[in-house]
Amino acid sequence: MIHHISSKTLDISIIQDILHSDTQLALSAEAVEKISACREYLDQRLQNQKTPIYGINTGFGSLCNVKISEEHLSKLQENLVTSHACGTGERVPKDMIRLMLLLKVQSLSYGHSGVQLETVQRLIDFYNHDILPVVFEQGSLGASGDLAPLAHLALPLLGKGTVYYKDKEITAAEVLEKFDWQPIQLKAKEGLALLNGTQFMSAYGVFSLLKAYKLSYLADFFAAISLEAFDGRIEPFSDLIHLIRPHNGQLQTAKRIREFVEGSELISQEKKHVQDPYSFRCVPQVHGATKDTLAFIRKTFETEINAVTDNPNIFIAEDEIISGGNFHGQPLALALDYLAIAMAELGNISERRTFQLVSGLRELPAFLVNNPGLNSGFMIPQYTAASIVSQNKQYATPASIDSIVSSNGQEDHVSMGANAATKAIRVIDNVERVLAIELLNASQALVFREPLKSSEFIESFLKVYRAEVPFVDEDRELHIAINDTISFLQHTVIENVVLFG
Repeated sequence: MIHHISSKTLDISIIQDILHSDTQLALSAEAVEKISACREYLDQRLQNQKTPIYGINTGFGSLCNVKISEEHLSKLQENLVTSHACGTGERVPKDMIRLMLLLKVQSLSYGHSGVQLETVQRLIDFYNHDILPVVFEQGSLGASGDLAPLAHLALPLLGKGTVYYKDKEITAAEVLEKFDWQPIQLKAKEGLALLNGTQFMSAYGVFSLLKAYKLSYLADFFAAISLEAFDGRIEPFSDLIHLIRPHNGQLQTAKRIREFVEGSELISQEKKHVQDPYSFRCVPQVHGATKDTLAFIRKTFETEINAVTDNPNIFIAEDEIISGGNFHGQPLALALDYLAIAMAELGNISERRTFQLVSGLRELPAFLVNNPGLNSGFMIPQYTAASIVSQNKQYATPASIDSIVSSNGQEDHVSMGANAATKAIRVIDNVERVLAIELLNASQALVFREPLKSSEFIESFLKVYRAEVPFVDEDRELHIAINDTISFLQHTVIENVVLFG
């Protein structure tokens, strides 16, 4: 399978398909023409114009007024890439690096960046041969582009830095020799085009969003299982309630819960209680708000990944080279902070449902185990969930409200979007763990409702799940059950989840 890079909108669903298949990348004829025409225009412009053009024949940042002689323009770009490769911290996961490569190629393909066709093609070669530059999480302010991470992404083009290849980390020089490739000789503007851009933030955002959609669906599903286990009421999910407060996410969540429990003996039995706690009764309102947030975030990121985010930008038809600020990550920083907050709330309410299930209410045994006292049962998994939820509250503190002056005051406002990105994925991974603990508890609790059955859909799912994580008769090491549940969720495929997450 081949995905052709073009001006056709690259959306989240397409990216999901590319990442989950052996799809190769190729430039469309349209992209080849645009890239080549832009480079030709820039070369001609440099021959005919001797006045300074930022980043092309000048220094960078606060050194923008330093004019660079023509014979040093290639060295200028090489120095830029080399000097800016100062990332540190944890290594960026390989899936993120693949996304960074894809999104960088997409941004360069529009013909406003002045790169050589050869440079873009080499990035595609890296992607198609699974040659992944080693990139580090820390180093970007999310404003002048993701400078440090993108410098590490670009280093192997020059035969520098290290890459992952065939499950090993080797030098870029070695991999170029293996494929009989020569290092790219960067021309004027190219280093800046490679380093300016938001592909680090964007890759984390897209990856986080895809996982968030899946967890949003699972949060609804596990809430339905918990509702059954807690002997909850169906009335709060009636469409009559939600049509008079018609937030899209709220309507969608209530409808989904009704579908999950359709045909259940438990939900239809007569209830002894009049109301359920908010963590059950307000699932449509809370989960729904997260869904509406994901819709906003998706719109933001789909705009970004189909945009040109380097600087300066070249406009052939208008005969203009304009230095602006499309590299500034503020739209992404705000969206990523919002993503972390919205997903943290799914964890918050999930932990509250777990708390209710283990509290010895509604004729369930305390801590969901036979012989409580002799057995502690599911007492401590709730502690674990509570600890994770508390950590998420700390991670959800916005990064975008901060800014630190950089480059001698030339870059005097930055987005801190890269920090927002790395925090957001940690929140989402934590929510996955909290939801796993809820499923573990809800599955255990439902056994105590037998012989009454839940819906066919829930029962069939739990049959598969319990084959991996069986009922707990007496105390055992529950961290194994939690980890097995997390693994089970990670291997659970939900078709078209992006369409209805």
